[in-house]
Amino acid sequence: MKKVFAMLLTLTLALSLMAGCGASKTEEQPAESSDTQTEQPAQTETQLSGAVSTNGSTSMEKVIGALSEQFMADNPSVKITYDATGSGAGIEAASNGSADIGLSSRALKDEEVASGLVGTTVALDGIAIIVNAESQVADLTVEQIAKIFTGEITDWSQVGGAAGEISCIGREAGSGTRDGFESITGTKDTCKLAQELTSTGAVIEAVAGNPNAIGYASLSSVEGKDTIKAVTVGGVACTEDTVLDGSYEIQRPFVLVTKDGAELSAQAQAFFDFATSAAAGDLIRAAGAVPVAK
Repeated sequence: MKKVFAMLLTLTLALSLMAGCGASKTEEQPAESSDTQTEQPAQTETQLSGAVSTNGSTSMEKVIGALSEQFMADNPSVKITYDATGSGAGIEAASNGSADIGLSSRALKDEEVASGLVGTTVALDGIAIIVNAESQVADLTVEQIAKIFTGEITDWSQVGGAAGEISCIGREAGSGTRDGFESITGTKDTCKLAQELTSTGAVIEAVAGNPNAIGYASLSSVEGKDTIKAVTVGGVACTEDTVLDGSYEIQRPFVLVTKDGAELSAQAQAFFDFATSAAAGDLIRAAGAVPVAK
C-alpha cells in the first residue's frame, strides 16, 4: 500500500512540474509579441510644397533667378516669385511680412537692424564704373569718380579723355546700387545726375547710347556687354577675384533680409538654407556675382 501511495505522489509531482513549465512558456509569448510591436515603421521624407516670395534689389535678378530655378527644379511643388522693386522696398517687405525674404544690394543700416531685421550676405558684387564703349578713358581713381559725380570735374579732357561734357547717369533714391556707390565714394546726397533711372538695365542702356556718359552698375549686369566698358579703378579691374580679395574698392554685398523671431515656412527656410550654402556657389558665380559660402 505504501508503494502505491508513493507512486501516486511521484506522479502528482511530475504532473505539477509539467504544468508549471507550460505556464511559464505561455507567459513568455506575450513578451515576444511586445518586442515585435515596438518596431517603428520607416519614416518618409516630407515633400516641400507651396510658395516662397522674394522682393527687392533689381541688381540681384540674375543671382536670385539662378538660385530659384535650380531650387524649383529640385522641388517641383515649390513656386518662388521675385518682385524687382529695389532694395529699400525689399527691406520694407521683409519688415512688414509682405515677402518671405527681402533682397538688398547693400548692408542693412544700424536702424534697420535695431528694428529687428537680419541681413545674411549670400554673395558679393562689384559695382562697375561704366562708360561708353567708344570712350578713351580706361582708368579712374575713386577720388576722380567722386569729383565727376559731384560736378567738380565736368569735362572728359580733365581725366585724360576727349573733350566733351560729362553726363552722369545714376539710380533712383532707395536703390541699393546707388546707396552702395555713394557710400563707398563719399558722395551721399551730393551727386549731380543728368538722369536718375529705376533699374540697372536702364543705366546700361543710357550709357551705351551717350558717348559722354558715365554710370555705375553691378558686375553681374555688365559682363559680356560690348556697347559699354567698365573702367579700372585705381588700376584694378572689377572681377570676381578682385572683389573677393578686396582689392577692387567699389563693391557691396547681396543680402537676404529676414525678420528676427519670425519663423519662415518650411519651403522658405529650405530655399534660404540652399541659397546660403556652398552648394549654390557655382550658380552664384555663373550669375556674375561672387559666392561667400565655403
